[in-house]
Amino acid sequence: MHVVRAAVLPAVGAPLELAEIDLPEPGPGQVRVRLAAAGVCHSDLSLSDGTMRVPVPAVLGHEGAGFVVSVGEGVTHLAPGDEVVLNWAPSCGNCHACTLGEVWLCANALSGAGDVYARRASDGSDLHPGLNVAAFAEETVVAAGCVLPVPDGVPLIDAALLGCAVLTGYGAVHHSARVQQGETVAVFGVGGVGLSALQAARIAGASKIVAVDVSPAKESLAREAGATDYVVASDTTAREIRALTGKQGVDVAVECVGRAVTIRTAWESTRRGGRTTVVGIGGKDQQVTFNALEIFHWGRTLSGCVFGNSDPARDLPVLAEHVRAGRLDLGMLVTERIDLEGIPGAFENMVAGKGGRALVVF
Repeated sequence: MHVVRAAVLPAVGAPLELAEIDLPEPGPGQVRVRLAAAGVCHSDLSLSDGTMRVPVPAVLGHEGAGFVVSVGEGVTHLAPGDEVVLNWAPSCGNCHACTLGEVWLCANALSGAGDVYARRASDGSDLHPGLNVAAFAEETVVAAGCVLPVPDGVPLIDAALLGCAVLTGYGAVHHSARVQQGETVAVFGVGGVGLSALQAARIAGASKIVAVDVSPAKESLAREAGATDYVVASDTTAREIRALTGKQGVDVAVECVGRAVTIRTAWESTRRGGRTTVVGIGGKDQQVTFNALEIFHWGRTLSGCVFGNSDPARDLPVLAEHVRAGRLDLGMLVTERIDLEGIPGAFENMVAGKGGRALVVF
């Protein structure tokens, strides 16, 4: 056993606790990773408040990068010292979705989240690994399928953002919405995923990119990411977006918030025949309603989007090429660098709609 510090969620709805945990040596097919950085994602907040289910007590954190400390029996493609990105949703390769090539819908991707992977040092109580990888800790032990090599030319700390925010935002634009050059795009929510989606829309060659957020303070950040226009969310948001597009509406809306009112507004902001991709994770109480006539009349498409419909093994090299070419700026997503003690404050900022991505730097 090896003792490291971690941010532990003792129960759903309870505050995170900084604690020492006992990590075992990696077993067969496992890898021990020393974290360099971990992003604080809205999904972590959704897990902590019960919007999404997670076995507890748990160490959350699913967006991270670090280097291999040691490997277990049977792991031959990794070695101590290798720089790696954590992959919280490894595909099994055997389920129905995987056989269709839709690895982002793998039925077994989160099977490891219910395992006991470590114990509290103080009392030996069991701990679960959040979304498989438990990145809110100095070190973690994960299945070998949960790690991918950091692509050449991507700094290790920045690489943490590739594990969720960038794959999700980029994938939502390129794989789900399939934005084409010259199309118009609206992105709802200017957090880490939204900023990634804005950059992805710019990379795709969108002619007009409208960023929407409740905070006027995020306009400069959104424009830096590629927004050509900025709308402060209100009851007239859809009307304002249509006014910016010759009263037609945008070709594509990407919703990164997960609220019923935002999903509905995103849908209404698209043109007749437009496409809306919903990335944000909302609760069961968030009911979105449509009448049958408007669905027929507008001919719009509303699609869910899991993990940006991404395949990390396929997409990380593509993202790295954009980074090396200067088209994708990972650093600009980060508006706050913190330590483990700063994670509760990062949660509070997310609830208040402040900033982009908070990054835990070890």
